[in-house]
Amino acid sequence: MAAEAPPPWEPYPLPTFPEEGFTEKFLRKTRENPLVPLGCLCTVSILAYGIICFKKGNTRRSQLMMRARVIAQGFTFAALLGGMVATAVKSR
Repeated sequence: MAAEAPPPWEPYPLPTFPEEGFTEKFLRKTRENPLVPLGCLCTVSILAYGIICFKKGNTRRSQLMMRARVIAQGFTFAALLGGMVATAVKSR
């Protein structure tokens, strides 16, 4: 006697959204996890300021800004992971 195969695993259905443009999708995603765009904005701002300091010859401030950029990127990544975990927990 052969053992019967278990029934196929059916994942939870993904939420469907009506056709939305870039702006609507961006605003929806920003409302769902507002820390990610904030982290991206901080990262870009720190990077731009670091490049300006480098161009002006202020190497000490430039190095400080590059280290701050890494911290801002880490914050952005943590916010992204936190948002994914929160969404996964909320969907259950």
